[in-house]
This record gives sequence, C-alpha cells and structure tokens, in this order.
Amino acid sequence: MTTLIIINYLLFLFFFSLLSSTNADLNVADYGATGDGKTDASPSFLRAWNAACNSLESQTTLYVPRKRYFLRPVIFQGPCRSSNITVHLDGILVAPDYIEMGSTDNWLTFVGLNGVSVVGGFLDGQGAPLWLCKGSVLKKCPAGSTSLAVYSSKNVVISNLTSIDAKLYHVVVHSCENVEIEGVRIYAPDDSPNTDGIHVQNTVNVRILKTGIKTGDDCISIGPGTKNLHINRVACGPGHGISIGSLGKGLEEDGVLNVTVTNAVFTGTMNGLRIKSWGRPSNGFVKGVVFKQVVMNNVHNPILIDQNYCPWSEGCPNQNSGIKISHVTYTDIKGTSASQVAMKFDCSATSPCKGIGLKDIKLTYQHQPAESFCRNIRGIARGVITPPSCL
Repeated sequence: MTTLIIINYLLFLFFFSLLSSTNADLNVADYGATGDGKTDASPSFLRAWNAACNSLESQTTLYVPRKRYFLRPVIFQGPCRSSNITVHLDGILVAPDYIEMGSTDNWLTFVGLNGVSVVGGFLDGQGAPLWLCKGSVLKKCPAGSTSLAVYSSKNVVISNLTSIDAKLYHVVVHSCENVEIEGVRIYAPDDSPNTDGIHVQNTVNVRILKTGIKTGDDCISIGPGTKNLHINRVACGPGHGISIGSLGKGLEEDGVLNVTVTNAVFTGTMNGLRIKSWGRPSNGFVKGVVFKQVVMNNVHNPILIDQNYCPWSEGCPNQNSGIKISHVTYTDIKGTSASQVAMKFDCSATSPCKGIGLKDIKLTYQHQPAESFCRNIRGIARGVITPPSCL
C-alpha cells in the first residue's frame, strides 16, 4: 500500500512538472508566411514574433518550415514576456538585393531580449551584386547590411546556423551579455569585401565554439569593450584570421580584456592571430590574451601585432598608437608561413607592448627557417622557438 502511494505521488509530480513547464509552438506559416522565395514574408514573421514575445508560456518556439522565405529587413524587438524563446529555422531566409536594402545597417536584428536562441537554418545574404558594385570605380555603392545582428540582449544562443554571402558582416554581437555561438558555418568568397564572419563588440561573456568560417575579411573580429571571450575549435580560411581590432580609431575607447583562443586552425588566410590598432592616440587597451594550440597552414602573417595601422593615411601619419597591449601569450603555435616573417611585433613607440610571452612555437617558411621581427616590445620566450625569438 505504501509503495502504491509513493508511485502515485511520483506520477503526480511528473505530470505537474509537465504542466508547469508548458511549451508554446508557433509556426510562421500559420501567420501567413509564403515560402516561395519571392513573396515578402516579413509581415508574417513579425506577427509570429509578436505572438511568441507576448506568450505567457515558460518556453516558446517559433518554427520556420523547410522552405525559402524572402524577408525584407526585420527587427525582432524585446523585451518579451517569455524569457525562453527559440527561433527554430529549418528553412532558408533570403535577403533583398542591395539596391532595395539601401543604407539599412542590418537585415535581421534581435534587440532588447533576455533568453533567445536562434537554431538551425540558412541565411542567404545575396551579397554578390553589391560586391560587384564595390569592385567598380564608376559606381557609388552602399556599405551593405549585416545579415544577423544582436544588440543589447542577454542569454543569447546561436547554434547550427549557416550564413552565406552576407553583404557586409555575417553576424554581429554588440552590447550583449552571456552569448554562445556554436556549430555555425559561414561562407563567402575570399574576394568578398568586408564580409567579417563574426564581430563582437562591447559584450561580456561570449563563447564561440565548433565553428567554421570561410570569408573575405576577418573570420572573427573583436572590437572595443569585449570582455571574457572564449574561442575554441574554430576553423578559419580563407579570410583575414582572428583579429583583435582594429582598435584606437577614437581617443576615448573601452578596452579588450580576457580573450582566449584555443584549438584553432587557419588555412590559407592573410593573418592568423592578429592584434591591430590605429597609429594615433587612444586611451584603450588589450590585456589578458591567451593564444594556445593553434595550427597555421600557409598563413601569410601567422602571428602579428600591428600598432601602425593607418589605411588611406586617415588622420594618423607620423603619430603613435596609444593602445596599451599587455599580458599576451602565444603557446604551442605550429605550422607554415606564406611569408618569411612568421612572427611580427610592430608595437607603439609611446605605448610599447609589455608582458608578451612565447612558448613552444614552430613556424617554418617553404621548408626553410622563418624570421621574426620586433619593435618596441618587452617579453619572455620559453621552450623551443622557431623562428628564433626577437624578444
């Protein structure tokens, strides 16, 4: 009898837990979305989003079926009543051409949210016509639009998403907290201009995991105000590598603190691990960076600190970078360089790099010894260092 009472009680708790953690599933097709790749589905997506956002259920899933949906720029606005919204994409979202987008900054924007996940699916940014326009000196072209932007949000997950041919950046995370990006795939040709894979700025606690990026600019770019960023198991190439910066464009700028890159592979990229700052005064900084267990395959600049960045001589000739770079370590970096100078540390004369550490570096150039270059840098080398350290 006692056993029967216990079983009944446990069953009651089980069914009560199911009821108390109710789940609402919403399908964009039920809100009028036509998946023919031509009809504008953005009004239907917004109606479905508003229903999800205002849901009183503890978990809400907004489902996008396996079809092609043409979307004009959409803002998925918060705050929401539901604190756990999943946008489950089985379909392909197709962007308008650059002429219709005009000067719009972003195609798909999530803003002001707490607890949102974007899972699966494809984003087709339709960037090729804009890249062609930018390649012509006779045409005036817009800068382009980021495919997916997340602003001023907390507890965000982006997983198993594929982004192709963004007009500008593929994914931007700005002014957020607690963000995880995992299993994302990004594709654009190596000559596509300004198509950064993932850009993180003014954001705290970010993890980028198990992600593959092939693009025409930085695979991952890290802007001012980024703190506690962990990058693990990222494959980059083609592209411009993983870049902290460019920093120091303005005098007043937040610093970059605690960045870790581990188990990364770079193949045929312009850069591998780069820290880049404008060659002019700034009060920003880079501190607490760990690069560890990285493989370079024919990378032009495997290890690079460049504090004399001054494209088009824009307000920085004959000046020195004010960005203070300190406590940066490179451990177990191996592979091949596409240039003879495999390690280049070109630091500021007025703000020298300090606390730079090298350990177990093995980089070769065309089966020959490579070289290293140092200017205005202080640090320590340990273990076997190839090319020989200039610290």
